[in-house]
Amino acid sequence: MRAVVQRVAEAWVTVHGQEVARIGQGLLVLLGVGREDTDEDADYLAAKVANLRIFEDAEGKLNRCLLEVGGAALVVSNFTLYGDCRKGRRPSFTDAAPPEQAERLYRKFCEALSRQGVAVQTGVFQAHMQVGLVNDGPVTLLLDSKRQF
Repeated sequence: MRAVVQRVAEAWVTVHGQEVARIGQGLLVLLGVGREDTDEDADYLAAKVANLRIFEDAEGKLNRCLLEVGGAALVVSNFTLYGDCRKGRRPSFTDAAPPEQAERLYRKFCEALSRQGVAVQTGVFQAHMQVGLVNDGPVTLLLDSKRQF
């Protein structure tokens, strides 16, 4: 499971011109699910996202996590995180999970993040979405559940 995590002052998602989700301070999480991913990957990544110390403390150091600042997470499914661009000019998505598996694990990740104590908003699975954000920092990280050790 892969995630692009961006610290935001605010973020939102629209579908067909209608806003479907919005958060204030927190994290925008673009989440990709791979063919080999399991429930354990979702649980691991949710705990990692909730506890990443990427918010500033009183001295300006990145010492506080999402839970400590009371921020929210906007989680947007993004299969293109599994795009392989090594050959040719068109990405291959063969490593991305099929839609049924991807949706189940996407929802599992969101539930696990919520169980950590994070207020979670979501995009619309498999929809063509417009994602807006005010990146705070900018702070942007790449996470991969298969690279835990």
